[in-house]
Amino acid sequence: MNTSTRPARLILIVDDEQLLLDYLGEVLRHAGHEVVQATSAEQALELISQREPDLALLDIHMPGMSGMELAKQLHSSTSVPFMFLSGRGDSDASKQAAAYGAVGFLVKPVDEKQLMPAFEAGLARADEIRQLRRTELNLNAALAAGRETSLAVGLLMCKFQTDRNTAFEVLRDHARSSRRKVNEVADQLLGAEEILNSLHAAFNGRLKK
Repeated sequence: MNTSTRPARLILIVDDEQLLLDYLGEVLRHAGHEVVQATSAEQALELISQREPDLALLDIHMPGMSGMELAKQLHSSTSVPFMFLSGRGDSDASKQAAAYGAVGFLVKPVDEKQLMPAFEAGLARADEIRQLRRTELNLNAALAAGRETSLAVGLLMCKFQTDRNTAFEVLRDHARSSRRKVNEVADQLLGAEEILNSLHAAFNGRLKK
């Protein structure tokens, strides 16, 4: 692996077999990655709470909390992508791994020729998932900003009895002159309107007394 063109990743390996942990860690470090190891799911969760890895390799069968149970927690409460390690190579095990959201599946005993291609494929899939999540977050933010701007334009149209294009141009020009984003000014405008409406209701309440 050419570490000059690919940045090192933090890889978490979780397995109750120390010899396998050491072997996998050595292979991945030799490939230029940073590696942390855990011999139980509980220890893995503690390490993840301190720093989330770019990818986790989880042994399916471990004493106490299993790799499957750990995967459930990772899927529900973190953004950590994971692969499974298993002594079983049957289709049921691989289907179960896919159902849990795994980005890869390795069968023991693992050798370097098997590990690195599967690991690189899993890491590439993990990157794709992260990019999709970032895109979704950016899209949601953009949609929220669009809603705020649309509401603010509607407010200006009502207040000043003008058309939509003029209201938007005035809002945009004000944002430019104050060197701010349109959605920031729109959000401030909507907040001010909410305060004014609250005060208006308070004044009406006093007048009725």
